[in-house]
Amino acid sequence: MEVPPIAFGSYEELLASKEVDAVYIPLPTGLRADWVIRAAKVGKHVVCEKPCASSLKELRSMLNACKRKKVQFMDGVMFTHSRRLEKLRAEINAGKTGEIKRITSAFSFHADSDFYRNNIRANSVLEPFGCLGDLGWYCIRLALWIMEERMPLRVSGKALSEVRGRKSPAAVATEFSGELFFDGGTSSSFYCSFSSADEQWAMINGTKGLIRIQDFVLPYFGSEVSFEVFNAGLKVTGCDFNMEPGRRHVAIPEYSNSHATSQETNLFRTFAAQVQSGQLNDEWPEMALRTQAVMEACLQSARTGSASVRL
Repeated sequence: MEVPPIAFGSYEELLASKEVDAVYIPLPTGLRADWVIRAAKVGKHVVCEKPCASSLKELRSMLNACKRKKVQFMDGVMFTHSRRLEKLRAEINAGKTGEIKRITSAFSFHADSDFYRNNIRANSVLEPFGCLGDLGWYCIRLALWIMEERMPLRVSGKALSEVRGRKSPAAVATEFSGELFFDGGTSSSFYCSFSSADEQWAMINGTKGLIRIQDFVLPYFGSEVSFEVFNAGLKVTGCDFNMEPGRRHVAIPEYSNSHATSQETNLFRTFAAQVQSGQLNDEWPEMALRTQAVMEACLQSARTGSASVRL
């Protein structure tokens, strides 16, 4: 039986409703902590937009509130719920790339002058991390996912440009680059920006091959998601250098048994199933905490002349 929609006149009224089991909180970063904690206190499970909080300390308070009331917390990183990642992990685990040595990614779009004047992402109170929080969060999360949630030993960052929006007390990064250094010699770099054309690609380079994803955050419109695996081969005969790409296209349908399986749909289905199970997934809050920690360390580095920051 289909349940008719219910409209509420305020957030307080929504949180007080016994008909509501969980809430999605897409409020500006500067406002999220209060509402996540208030939702947790009345037993509501939470999907929280990213970046999750204005500081690591604030996020820990949010997660502690959820843990005390035994409610589920998940950050809204849609691409981590794509069926593409299952295939991607299988390729990596099968040794198609060999030992991973380098992860690179970029996520950017070109904002107009009105964006810099009026958008909340140019306001340090509402969105203190600027493009680093809005876009860099995804790049950092991808690197951590590929490294199976291992934290980097140290990071560095540089704000390549900054802007102060209307009524913003401080400037925020509008173009940022970061470097992550893991044990074993693996490194990762990312670039995020409100200044350059649309891009959202990632590369995973190993000792045997590489994987390229052209649209790792927002899949291109169509009926499938995909990535490419390259196991190039070089043949040298005298002065002839013949490089063969060894390219293989891996595609995953976005529909299964007539049901949409897009990453956005999967996120909320997975969250709902976890809530209905009566068990808490402890990995999701930890993933958010790790991403927040790396992001803040990158920003700390940028504010100290790009000095290396250890984690």
